[in-house]
Amino acid sequence: MQTAFTLGIEEEYLLVDRDTLDLAEAPEALMRACQADMEGQVSPEFLQCQIEVGTRVCQNIAEAREDLKRLRSVVARRAAEHNMAPLAASCHPFADWKAQHHTRKQRYDSLRDALGGVARRMLICGMHVHVGIANPALRIALMPQLSFFLPHLLALSVSSPFWQGEDTGLSSYRLTVFDNLPRTGLPPRFSSWAEYEATTGALIELGLIEDTTKIWWDLRPSHRFPTLETRIMDVCPRLEDALAIAALTQALVRMLMRLRSRNLGWREFDRFLIAENRWRAQRYGGVEGLIDFGERRIKPMAQMIEELTGLLAEDADALGTHAELAHLRHLAEGDTSASRQRRVHAEAEARGEDPRHAVVRHLIEEFEVDL
Repeated sequence: MQTAFTLGIEEEYLLVDRDTLDLAEAPEALMRACQADMEGQVSPEFLQCQIEVGTRVCQNIAEAREDLKRLRSVVARRAAEHNMAPLAASCHPFADWKAQHHTRKQRYDSLRDALGGVARRMLICGMHVHVGIANPALRIALMPQLSFFLPHLLALSVSSPFWQGEDTGLSSYRLTVFDNLPRTGLPPRFSSWAEYEATTGALIELGLIEDTTKIWWDLRPSHRFPTLETRIMDVCPRLEDALAIAALTQALVRMLMRLRSRNLGWREFDRFLIAENRWRAQRYGGVEGLIDFGERRIKPMAQMIEELTGLLAEDADALGTHAELAHLRHLAEGDTSASRQRRVHAEAEARGEDPRHAVVRHLIEEFEVDL
């Protein structure tokens, strides 16, 4: 069985003006400074108010922590030089998407042309976690089993309850926006790597997409790396929350590989059922629980994560991630970013303060607290 499950974490951030707390476009000097400091680990995103970072290939969670903390610190320090601050939240609490401008870059110009008005609303940020699997056939084989856990990852990461100044009633409004794009959502089931290449290759041959980076499923084989890439998560304001979710992703992949080595596997459920849990996570986070299809009941998120971390104990031993998986209990008990943002909003409103500004200040503080 493969023993090295490398990790890579990509995060997208929003940039805000420290005085107005509204979105601010990244000046060229900021991007140049970040690129000089981070040696190719940073890039502009679709909108000019966004910035993306990506860790190096990390052998374990300790390396991932060190690298992601460094990347976050550099972005925060360089942004402060321009009176700006980064937010690791998937939606800005009150910004207007119609006032934003996309980054003038060939890839983003083409995206705007291809997607039309849908692209303009893409004022959202996410987190992607890559776990190394050298054999492409194994990546495809594990996708239907790993898909079962995608709603769990979303429920733990939710950070986008507000949109244009209103509480949407959802915990991840980001996914509502993202699902307007084509080629999103839960991945199809493929019987082999050859079938995956033939299916995606049909769109490439027709000139509809350049490559599989234009396929934005919640889970996909990476185009650039020998990894499975989970893309369903909201980006997390707190560094430790992000690392806990990355560690869970890594442990899940190892567990599925471990079962496979023993001629076992996680039961594969129909996409229709997984999509119901996906919706529950999008709507409620973990507050109302997810469906346990084996027991045919809705189970509290805290109980579900307690049982899951128990199943992953052997994998946590091998990967050295017991502390990170233990941290998931806080998220499962309702301490997600979406819940914290709503609490800050309500408390500020009760004090007679601007609740929208209070939420942005809270997000700035959460980003900086671990740096």
